[in-house]
Amino acid sequence: MLKDDRILIAGANGLVGSAIVRKLTDLGYTNILAPTRQQLNLLEQQKVFEFFAAEKPDYVFLAAAKVGGILSNTMLPADFIYQNVMIQTNVIEASYRHQIKKLLFLGSSCIYPKYSLQPIKEEYLLNGALEPTNEPYAIAKICGIKMCHAYNHQYGTNFICVMPTNIYGPNDNFDPTHSHVLPALIRKFHEAKVNGNEFVDIWGSGLPRREFLYVDDLADACVYLLQHYDYRDIDSIVNIGSGTDLSIKQLALKIREVVGFSGDLQFDTSKPDGTPRKLLDVSKMDKLGWRAKTSLEEGIQKTYSWFTSTAY
Repeated sequence: MLKDDRILIAGANGLVGSAIVRKLTDLGYTNILAPTRQQLNLLEQQKVFEFFAAEKPDYVFLAAAKVGGILSNTMLPADFIYQNVMIQTNVIEASYRHQIKKLLFLGSSCIYPKYSLQPIKEEYLLNGALEPTNEPYAIAKICGIKMCHAYNHQYGTNFICVMPTNIYGPNDNFDPTHSHVLPALIRKFHEAKVNGNEFVDIWGSGLPRREFLYVDDLADACVYLLQHYDYRDIDSIVNIGSGTDLSIKQLALKIREVVGFSGDLQFDTSKPDGTPRKLLDVSKMDKLGWRAKTSLEEGIQKTYSWFTSTAY
């Protein structure tokens, strides 16, 4: 990518999109297209086609998506499958029609089977049943992967698919109903500290294991791939993660320490745990020359500092 190439960030105001904008800006890219949802509704196909025709992007980061935790996915399954399929379909088709040089599609580690072998290799995709609590979202993302592959095969496009692990950081969603586990726990522990509560209630047993990646590391990886590789170099999809995991209980204890809450943890085992373990095999990304840099402790501290300075 040249410094003055026109680079579209679909979902530029979200967690991942805003981090990609920060990374590109830091690297000196000067022609970044970062439309808000009000400026470009990605659910409206004609508006997307008109935007591409008018703005003529050279590269696209497809980071836009409807995302959420177990509760949100359970409550709104139709929204998750419809909106994600529509967003990615409109952007991928527009990218083909206007012959962009390269697109990077962001999937999710939830595309893999619920009881997948660990760590999860890219070839495990579609080798088993999905986790029911996020199946509609996962199916939408799998559809996006297969759509990119089909366009590459039929039309000779250069669409790259990356599968990030659980992402967190500045601009995350801290809503208690619709957020993922790490930001949800940050808010819970913070409010418990402020209110002087004796304990924090946590969904599930605390036993499931999860991997986390700081969002600026993901942005660094995405830009690195688009700068140096084509889809032929990657061969289908590539995982992006930290390569290490921990239990939800261990995560909660780390967040409790960062926030400074002195109370207890109370696990609600009547609530679902989700997938037992979800650790990505990141050996392919390692061979491509990239590794995560931010430790979980450092990332939680940065995220909590952003949360307290912005949300309150």
